[in-house]
Amino acid sequence: MRSRVLRDMRNRASVANNELTRQAYRYITRNETLPARTRHQAQLALNAMSNETAAVHVKNRCLETGRARGVFRDFRLCRFQFRLKALNGELPGVKKASW
Repeated sequence: MRSRVLRDMRNRASVANNELTRQAYRYITRNETLPARTRHQAQLALNAMSNETAAVHVKNRCLETGRARGVFRDFRLCRFQFRLKALNGELPGVKKASW
């Protein structure tokens, strides 16, 4: 496997592990009924978390090649790999269109 694919898998795992914590801190910081001190502490804790735990930093990459452009989300393959696998019959439920 390529290093970019491995890095992407690691980032996705860290996002999944820290998702609830991030959501809780974000809820506390945006809740205006709470005291300002509590909201500020939650914001500091959120800032202290790694950037890799944010879902924004996850990039869709092809599992075969590591390519970041032209990736189909449902299959997590780039367009060229998708085409090769579809023509070889390796993707269930996918067939060439004809009309």
